[in-house]
Amino acid sequence: MGAEILSVFILVLALILLIAYWQRSKKRLIAAKLSSQQTLLNCTRLLGLTRHLQQHRGMSSAWLSGDQNFASRREGKTKEILALLPGLSELVNQESLQNCPCITVNEWVLFRHHWKELLEALPKLSVEQSIARHSQLINKVLEWLAAIGEARIEPLASEREMVGAARNYAHRLPLLTECLGQARAIGSSVTAQHSCPPVARVRLLFLISRAEALLEQAVAAHGSGVMTSRSQQAIKEMVATVRTRMLFSSGVVVKSEEYFEMSTKAIDLVFEWIGACERSTQCFMEGVSVKELHPC
Repeated sequence: MGAEILSVFILVLALILLIAYWQRSKKRLIAAKLSSQQTLLNCTRLLGLTRHLQQHRGMSSAWLSGDQNFASRREGKTKEILALLPGLSELVNQESLQNCPCITVNEWVLFRHHWKELLEALPKLSVEQSIARHSQLINKVLEWLAAIGEARIEPLASEREMVGAARNYAHRLPLLTECLGQARAIGSSVTAQHSCPPVARVRLLFLISRAEALLEQAVAAHGSGVMTSRSQQAIKEMVATVRTRMLFSSGVVVKSEEYFEMSTKAIDLVFEWIGACERSTQCFMEGVSVKELHPC
């Protein structure tokens, strides 16, 4: 009788421990999913800021080069960027609580100060100065994004394909958008002025060559989906336009608005490709098998 009671007691105790372990595991899983969702939300915010700053740079280049069609669009884009800042401040506050924050409060305060200075000085800047100051801000945002990818995402990637998707998401493809974005800004100035100075020619050639290299690396790392193909096609069209309609001896034979829209289409498709990589990244961050990853 005593042995039976002891057996029942052990069985009940084992069941209680099993339930407790299951509950703790469930809580850890929920916490991990919430953490991954917050990380991806923060990356989305930084990508959004990057995209808007790139567009603001391109519009500013065309506007400063004399194309007044971009005046109101640039002002609207400024308001869109200002609307993003509160959410990014929240991101910085979250990061400041980490042992090794990817973004510090001081960095963010300095960034906002430089953005305000840029807006105030913009009407008096040359095209080259505008591009340089915009690009400094964008490069800082890309540094933060890459740091979050390296610290919060890549350590969770257990297979090579996962690492490829993570690096495309937080590093390679954002850099690709920046190469294309700079080419859009410089090209918008060139097309607005209907001439391509030697310095702009060299810079455009470098940027489109760099974009082609980054595209090849991204495809090799993790790129087999529909968005990959669409992005490749749009980038090829943009590159061909730069080489054949802007840099030939015949001069610039593409309109500013046409070039801006074409390059914007290529950049937007790369951002959609980044979105596909985000879905793949979310899968492996939440423990989904690599075989179930969304192609990007």
